[in-house]
Amino acid sequence: MNEKMQAWMEKAKSILNLFTHKKTVKSARITYQVVWNLFLLVMTVVILGGSFATGVGAGYFASLVKDEPVRPYESMKKDIYNYTETSDLYYADNVYLGRLRSDLIREEVKLDQVSENLINAVVATEDEYFYQHKGVVPKAVFRALFQEVTNSSVQSGGSTLTQQLIKNQLLTNEVSFQRKANEILLALRLEKFFDKKEILEAYLNVSTFGRNASAQNIAGVQAAAKGIFGVKASELTLPQAAFIAGLPQSPFGYTPFTRDDNGKPVLKNNLEPGLTRMKTVLKRMYDGGYIDGKQYAEASSYDIRKDFLKPTVYSQTNTFLTDEIEKRSVEVLTTVLAKKDGYTEKELKNDDQLFYKYKTLATRDLHQNGYEIHTTINKDIYDAMQKVKDSYKNYGPAKAQEKKDPETGEIKTVMEPVEVGAELIENKTGRIISFVGGRNYENQQMNHATTALRPNASTMKPLLVYGPAIELGKAAPGTPIPNVALNFIPGRSKPWPQNYDYRYSGIVSARYALAKSYNVPAVKVYSEIVNQNPAKYLEKMGFTSLTKDDHTNLSAAIGSIYGVTVEENTNAFSTFSNGGKFIDAFMIDKIVDKSGKVIYQHEVTPVDVFKPQTAYLTLDMMRDVIKMGTAAGINSKLNFRADWAGKTGTGNEYKDSWFVATNPNITFGIWTGYDTPKSLKISGMSYSQRTNNLWAELINAAYKIKPDVINPKESFQMPSGIVKRSYCAVSGMLPSNACSKAGLIESDYFNVNDVPTKVDDSLIEGNFVTISGKKYLALDSTPKEFAQYGLILNPDFITRMVGKTFKDYSQLIPQKDRWGKILVPTAKMVDNGKRPNAVSLSISGNTLSWSSSGDNDVVGYRVYQGGLISTKVASIINGSKLSYTVGNGSFYVTAVDIAGNESAPSNLVEVGAAVPPPSDTTAP
Repeated sequence: MNEKMQAWMEKAKSILNLFTHKKTVKSARITYQVVWNLFLLVMTVVILGGSFATGVGAGYFASLVKDEPVRPYESMKKDIYNYTETSDLYYADNVYLGRLRSDLIREEVKLDQVSENLINAVVATEDEYFYQHKGVVPKAVFRALFQEVTNSSVQSGGSTLTQQLIKNQLLTNEVSFQRKANEILLALRLEKFFDKKEILEAYLNVSTFGRNASAQNIAGVQAAAKGIFGVKASELTLPQAAFIAGLPQSPFGYTPFTRDDNGKPVLKNNLEPGLTRMKTVLKRMYDGGYIDGKQYAEASSYDIRKDFLKPTVYSQTNTFLTDEIEKRSVEVLTTVLAKKDGYTEKELKNDDQLFYKYKTLATRDLHQNGYEIHTTINKDIYDAMQKVKDSYKNYGPAKAQEKKDPETGEIKTVMEPVEVGAELIENKTGRIISFVGGRNYENQQMNHATTALRPNASTMKPLLVYGPAIELGKAAPGTPIPNVALNFIPGRSKPWPQNYDYRYSGIVSARYALAKSYNVPAVKVYSEIVNQNPAKYLEKMGFTSLTKDDHTNLSAAIGSIYGVTVEENTNAFSTFSNGGKFIDAFMIDKIVDKSGKVIYQHEVTPVDVFKPQTAYLTLDMMRDVIKMGTAAGINSKLNFRADWAGKTGTGNEYKDSWFVATNPNITFGIWTGYDTPKSLKISGMSYSQRTNNLWAELINAAYKIKPDVINPKESFQMPSGIVKRSYCAVSGMLPSNACSKAGLIESDYFNVNDVPTKVDDSLIEGNFVTISGKKYLALDSTPKEFAQYGLILNPDFITRMVGKTFKDYSQLIPQKDRWGKILVPTAKMVDNGKRPNAVSLSISGNTLSWSSSGDNDVVGYRVYQGGLISTKVASIINGSKLSYTVGNGSFYVTAVDIAGNESAPSNLVEVGAAVPPPSDTTAP
């Protein structure tokens, strides 16, 4: 044992000598210094890096919030608690309409009037550290930031109740670091000014909670309690409180109420998301110690569905109007607020995030800042039009429509009524005097005057075809256009387009084609100008929904486009009444803030679209629509007479019906149709009559209230630069001798710069014969006695008009008397190479009658007197009456064909007493 101890001590001594040895000590000292210096270096780097990162972070944060003003206490108090001061609305002439109708129902409540269960549920669910933090929870912010940077699939969020309040009342919902930085800054500031109870009370009053039993948007716990369960916020049970507390995370995902396809409030078929969220809230309350296990178990198993109110319709007047005023006010304020911050309209339009930000601010301001919104709507005319709309009996029947339930996917059948949209605009100012948004707001909230997009059918023709063609010098009111079976779609077996009556009328003037709403002439003219992009005129006239195809498809000429609103279509027609200048229609005249300052005043800004001459010539053509065209019955329905010019429109398969008309003071347009496009055709009164009659009743109602506005004393005035000239109705060129002989000289108005300068070359002089009621070109051998003087369409002219592929030239000739002597070069009859068959002759008194020859090339008949030696006494043209009155004697008839071949004589007949032979008179 001693030996072991001694050995151990010797070993320890050697180790001690090692550490006390000078070289060892020196090496250790050097090692220590190196390690220590390395440690200090690392710490320095860490500290400096942290400082640098902190500095950079602080600098970045400062750059994000540099534009956020330092808000004083009073300003923050106003913004935080200002959730009830909505705007006042006014009709024209400062007539009060009422407070801004809001679909956001909110009722203020004090914190001591809120159930403790609800307060605890909200805190446990939305902000478990609410009573400990100073407005922001750093670790939650960093966690959310890390998740954002790493694009984590789990996004836990980092907002406290205070931050959510700031976002709802002072900022927007835009997703950006700048907005988040401002939110943090303002949350810290808010916590310095207000205590927790004040912040919690404000939060409970401003947060959104989905929809109530009337499917209205609700905000604030009092509105939620009453609107979902029918109790006050102070009376909520634990399950009810948990359900409401769960709503703010996804108000419209968890809310139990929604609207069906007709806009009526209904209980959702799938309530599971909201019920699951309620249980999540209860679990967090339990984990937070707000409720015990028994309460948690009972509340979790409770069937909350039996507490929901039954869906009920909320009735309110002026809904179409107030909705429209709110929408337009937000649009105006969005621009006003953006301009105030130095942004241009172009920047606002091209930046979706920027637009969203200012639209959100504008919406909030409209409901909080107590503005006065002054509109252009005439109260009396608006009310009168609604009465007419409600009492009109001839809309047509509601029709069944299958629709898919968006929640269940179930197919169900609903009955859709015929809807209506109409708008009345003052031409010179663009003021919207009145409108009709639809049949029944409770059933359908879509504004059919200002929002619904529908193809505008033939009302497009003056806007896209004839107006632009006149402007470009490619047409005039008298321009002849073929209304024949043309095909503008290569490879199509059947002609396109078809006219609405499936008939063709030959060569017609542009004026007549528009009055009768023929499709073929419109597409023909459009095809000749489409390469000059006439759709640019539509854009100048306020069409906002044109697609790329609408600029090139020939079907756009007849209104087969994606869609246009009644307002846009009507507004465009007022361009013609304004001498070719487009004045954008508007409804918001001015907006005044609480201090009386006008923060917005509408300014009229005319846009040059057409020359004054173009506008007048197009108007003059549209006058004929009402005088003798598709709207000829309108004047008989009106209680007054004005200088109207307008256009009807019928959509594809009769799915849309339009009528727009303008006079020197106002323009009024109407559309009727089903929301799901279906044919308007029924037995009895036609769809167009039903639409036109409603238009007349509505404008009569407006006239009764404001006759001087609706029926101006003046007529459209012809501008200088328009002349009246004669032209050939066949070609539109200067009259030729041939055209004069045909009696086809017309006169109409022209832009003085577009008067025709070339002489007509469309007609060639010639002769024709009539066979079986049809006209054919005479042959060189055709007897002149059966040929009539006529005119033939020049083949070169025909090619210029309808192209080389069109073959049925006979369609070009209108079925009108004055065109009776015009033939086409293909109207030829080929000789059958044989003599005609003989006819049978009979006598009645002194009248000869004979049968028709059986040959199909007979051009007439000759009547002869005598037997073997005979004399021709008459030539009867084919198509005339087959009889002839004669004196006494023997007669027969022959048939003559187009080549001059004559049939054998008919049977001989005797007319009158036989003449005795002469007696012998020789003297004895």
